[in-house]
Amino acid sequence: MVDDSRIQRKILSASLVRWGFVVDVASSGAEALEICYMNPPDLVVCEWMMPNMNGLAFCRAFRAIPRENYGYFILVSSRSEKVEVMQGLEIGVDDFLTKPMNASELHVRIKAGQRIIDMHRSLTEQNTLVTDTLEELRTVYDAIDQDLLQARKIQQALVPDRQRDFGTSRVSLLLQPCGHVGGDLVGVLNCDQDHVGFYCIDVSGHGITSALMTAQVGGYLNNEFPDYNIAMRARADGGFDLRPPHEVAYLLNQRLARDSGVIEYFTMIYGTADLHSGEVNLVQAGHPHPLLIRANGDMDFLGVGGLPIGLLEDATYSIFKTHLKTGDRLLLYSDGFTECKTKHGDMLNE
Repeated sequence: MVDDSRIQRKILSASLVRWGFVVDVASSGAEALEICYMNPPDLVVCEWMMPNMNGLAFCRAFRAIPRENYGYFILVSSRSEKVEVMQGLEIGVDDFLTKPMNASELHVRIKAGQRIIDMHRSLTEQNTLVTDTLEELRTVYDAIDQDLLQARKIQQALVPDRQRDFGTSRVSLLLQPCGHVGGDLVGVLNCDQDHVGFYCIDVSGHGITSALMTAQVGGYLNNEFPDYNIAMRARADGGFDLRPPHEVAYLLNQRLARDSGVIEYFTMIYGTADLHSGEVNLVQAGHPHPLLIRANGDMDFLGVGGLPIGLLEDATYSIFKTHLKTGDRLLLYSDGFTECKTKHGDMLNE
């Protein structure tokens, strides 16, 4: 409470104490500022007309003090002209009391100020909680983002060789997820100089779950460990042969069917090629049709469909054949390729 009149200070402070408030009193604006810097009050009741620093000047200085919570300011004056009231509101006065004051009116005005102070404090606490929560979420998301970047590197490592030459034949691989990680997988298998296996897989769904599934399937088709590669079978001489594509599809389907924890399925094109004769055997399991591009520019879509791997336990698969000549190319792709948009905003489609 700020008032240059000792009697007014005594009367008002006694009322405030009786109403349950802790009261600091000051006889001037300068003295009040010192108190405000040391112990910022929630509410100020200040006389307008004071020597040296009047109530408006003190209010301006009071508003300039940095503080966490809002301070409610009531200005007491015998003035009631609109211009002076507007001047006070512009500086930062919240409410006005006109002399002579009524104790009941003062009490009501102070309680109204308390409601605003409490509401402001509640909003500040909520904003602080929101800010802290957002900061925690940002920290968590940053950690997740770093994990996903590492997961992307690991997934890319599933395709270590992006281009491999087999005599006069070449296999080129591209794995480019639309996010950090994805559900696509491509690869090449070979166990001798005459034959090569190749596959293009697309796991259902997107994101982390699909990426984990591709890692699992990549383990089934790991060229570095032929003993455990589902697409290879051991020979009596200790070497390995590539299984026919329809057997690979069947075995993968049975493997997923036995794993009760797996709810995803995947589409696949798997094929084997005889590098001398050019004969290619393929199986299609719900995957987009392979595109055969002849050396003269002619193009044909191959395959007749087939069920995805892991969708039905008793699914059967069949082989279809084609023949590659010098200069021919065979393109395997996922639906992520056909759903890419052109510069005009249209999807490529098949």
